[in-house]
Amino acid sequence: METKIHSYLETHEVTNQASPFEHKNLYSQDIPLKEIIERMGAKWAEKHLTKIGNVLSQTEWIKKGFQANENPPKFHSHNRFGKRMDEIEFHPAYHDLMDFAIQNELHVFPWNHNEEKNAHLVRMASFYMYSQIEAGSGCPLSMTFACVPAIQKTAHVAKEWLPKILSKQYDQSNQAIANKAGATIGMAMTEKQGGTDVRANTTRAKSIGNGNFELTGHKWFCSAPMCDAFLTLAQTEIGLSCFLVPRWKPDGNKNGIQIQRIKNKLGNKSNASAEIEYRGAFAQLLGEEGKGISTIIEMVGLTRYDCMIGSTALMRRAVSEVIHHISERKVMAKFLIDQPLMQNVVADMCLELEAALLMTARAAHCLDNQEEESEQLLMRLLMPVGKYWICKRAIQVSAEAMECLGGNGYVEESILPRIYRETPVNSIWEGSGNVQCLDILRALTKSPHILAVYFDELDKAKGSGSTFDNYLRKLKMDIPKLLQQPYLARQLAEKLAIGFQAAQLILSGNQLLADAFCEARLKNTGLQFGTLPDGIFVTEIIERCRIK
Repeated sequence: METKIHSYLETHEVTNQASPFEHKNLYSQDIPLKEIIERMGAKWAEKHLTKIGNVLSQTEWIKKGFQANENPPKFHSHNRFGKRMDEIEFHPAYHDLMDFAIQNELHVFPWNHNEEKNAHLVRMASFYMYSQIEAGSGCPLSMTFACVPAIQKTAHVAKEWLPKILSKQYDQSNQAIANKAGATIGMAMTEKQGGTDVRANTTRAKSIGNGNFELTGHKWFCSAPMCDAFLTLAQTEIGLSCFLVPRWKPDGNKNGIQIQRIKNKLGNKSNASAEIEYRGAFAQLLGEEGKGISTIIEMVGLTRYDCMIGSTALMRRAVSEVIHHISERKVMAKFLIDQPLMQNVVADMCLELEAALLMTARAAHCLDNQEEESEQLLMRLLMPVGKYWICKRAIQVSAEAMECLGGNGYVEESILPRIYRETPVNSIWEGSGNVQCLDILRALTKSPHILAVYFDELDKAKGSGSTFDNYLRKLKMDIPKLLQQPYLARQLAEKLAIGFQAAQLILSGNQLLADAFCEARLKNTGLQFGTLPDGIFVTEIIERCRIK
C-alpha cells in the first residue's frame, strides 16, 4: 500500500514579538547601579559584582527562578515508617539558587568583610541583582544576614552558631548543627492573637538552667521552617524574651518543633512559610531575659532594610522587561519606545526606580558607617520610611509594567505576574504600612535629634532649584503639626520619603534626573505613572535605565 505523506503548512510567520530578556549583565550593563558603586567608593568589588550579574543573566538561572516558583515546597510530617520528621522538600532549582547565593555571601557579606569599606553597599548590590531572578529564597538569606547582631549578644551561643552562619557552604541537610558545614536562620514571631503586637504573645518559656529554656506555644507564621534555627519571642517569668530555637537539640535528638502546615500564599511561592508549634522545645536565651524587644530590634531593622532592597529589585526587573519589550515591539508601524505616551509612562517608572535605588544605597551607607551617631540616627528613620514607601511603590510599578506588555505581560510565561504577586509581601512582612508610619512617629517623638539629622541631609541639596527649596521649606513647617496627629502619619511618611529621594537625586549629581523628579513628585499632581509634565527629557531617562 502506498503511504501518503501530508505536508502541513504554517498558518503564519511570527513577527513583532520581543526577544527574551536574558544574557544582559545585571551589573555592568546597569548604569544607575554601576554609578552608585563607583561614586560611593565600592569599586573594589566590581569583579565580584560583575560575576554575579553575568551568572544571573543566563537563561539557565532565569529558568531556575521559574522552576522554584512553579514547584513550590512540600511538607512531609512523617516518614514512611511513621516517624515524625517535619521536613520540607524543595525543587532542585531552589537549592541551586541558595547554593549560589551562599557561595557569594549574600547572607553574610558585611560580617565576613567588615574590614572592607562599604561592604553593606556591596551586599545591597548583590542582593538587588539576585532578587531580580528569584525573590522567595531571599527570605532565609535575609534573616540569616539580620540575625548576626542578635546572636552576638550571647557569647556561648555565638561561639557555637556564628562559624556555621558565616560559612560560604550551603548545607541543606536536616541534622544537628554540629554535623553541618553551614547554617541558615529563620524567624518565628507572629502569633494568632497578636500579629504585629508581639507583646501579646502567649508562648511560654520555662527555665531549665544555664540560660536554656523549654518553649511551649504556637506560632502563626514561621518564616523558612527548613532553617537550622529560629529567632523567636516567648514569655518568661520576667517578661518577653528572645530565644534561638534549633531544629535539633544538643544531644542530637529532634527538637520539640512541629510544623502544622505550609501557608498557601498569594505570592512568595518558592518560600515555605509555615505554622508551627513548640512542644517543650529546647531554646537558648539571647540577650537579657525580659528584654526580648530590644534584643530583636536590630534584626527587625535589618530585615526591613532588606525589604527595601527586594522591592527596589522587583521594580528594576519590571522596568527592565518593559524597556526591552517596547524597544522591540511595534504598534501602528512605530516602536513603542518612540510613542510619546509610552515614553511618559516608562520614564515615570524609571524615575521611581532610580529614586528607590538611591534611597536604599543611602541606607546601606548608614550601615557602613555606624560608628557615626548621625548615621545611626538617620538609619533609624530610613528603615521605616523606606520600608513604607518603596514597598508600596513597587506594587504600583509591577502593575503598570504588566500593562505595558499587555497580554504578553499577564500570562505566566512572563516573569511579570510573579513579580506582581511577590511585591505585596515586602509591604506586609516585618510590619505593614501603618506599623511603619507609627514607628516613624515613635522614632521622631522619642529622639528629636533624628529629625535634625534628616534635615541636615536634605539641606545639603538646597540651592539646586526653587522646586526642591520650596518643598523643603514647607516640609519643615508642616512636620510639627504632622507629628501631633497619628491620623496623618501616612502623610508624614510620604512627605519624608519623597523629600529624601529628591535630595538623593540632587546629590547624585544628575541634574536632569533630579529636575524631572522634583517636577514630577514635589509639584506635579498626577496620581498615575505617565503623568509627567511637559519639558521632561523622557528619552534620556529611559535610556539610562535600559539594560542593553
